[in-house]
Amino acid sequence: MWQLLQIELYKIFGRPRTYIAFGAITTLIILLQFGLKVDGQEYADFMLQNLGNFDVQGKLLNGYMVCYLILQLMLVHVPLLVTLVAADVISGEANAGTLRLVLSKPYSRSSVVLAKFFATGIYTLLLLIWIAFLALFVSVMIFGTSDLFLMKTDYIVLIKQDDVFWRYCCAFCFAFVSLITVASVGFFLSSFAENSIGPIITTMSVIILFTVLGTLNLRIFNAINPYLFTSNMVIWKEFFDEKVNANNEAIAGSIQDMPAIIHSLIILSIYIIVLISATIFVMKKKDILS
Repeated sequence: MWQLLQIELYKIFGRPRTYIAFGAITTLIILLQFGLKVDGQEYADFMLQNLGNFDVQGKLLNGYMVCYLILQLMLVHVPLLVTLVAADVISGEANAGTLRLVLSKPYSRSSVVLAKFFATGIYTLLLLIWIAFLALFVSVMIFGTSDLFLMKTDYIVLIKQDDVFWRYCCAFCFAFVSLITVASVGFFLSSFAENSIGPIITTMSVIILFTVLGTLNLRIFNAINPYLFTSNMVIWKEFFDEKVNANNEAIAGSIQDMPAIIHSLIILSIYIIVLISATIFVMKKKDILS
């Protein structure tokens, strides 16, 4: 398995399209940081203009705030970038005519599929680590740290500076599970195709379709919304919401809706297990002719 994994990693990082995501993410984050550094005060004033005499201690626009803003924007689009690699892992080899050669080696098809999936997972993890470095650590270096001030739909959250970092660690771990789910979708669709274009476009279409269904406030769709993987991917925001006591004071170190996070992790895990199992089943039955 280790030898197979090394081979698959070499294939993934030997393709130019692998680095498209890294380049796009780097460019976008740097542009966002530059824009907030130049005009960030206007954004901060806009956030506070409807709060009356509400007093925010410390620096509102700090590295933690910038990271949260970046994640809100990036984690919507990063799944599409993960798809470029995940949906190409199997179909890319089928198109190149090397899949039959790979499956003729003395390894079971299950081992080959799992090696490809684990290699895709490592790529996804490295991409997420790069996002964490740029969005969190570089933002902290540029903007400094202070309390994290967030405006929810009908209330305000103010998380103390020393209670923020672990929340980001949890949020990035949750994001990894979310991105692996997306990778599993692309990976599964890749097992049916002879070229990469179809699985890539189909996976992106599924993400867009599920996202639209999740945002439509209609009774017929509300029933399935909790089970769409796209709806569960955004639950990382729950790590940045605190419980309050009887005096409406925030309880440090608490998470307001932990059951929602656990529910989403279970749903996403089910997607991953079912899709990878289905991919193995398809590949075992598939007749490789080229």
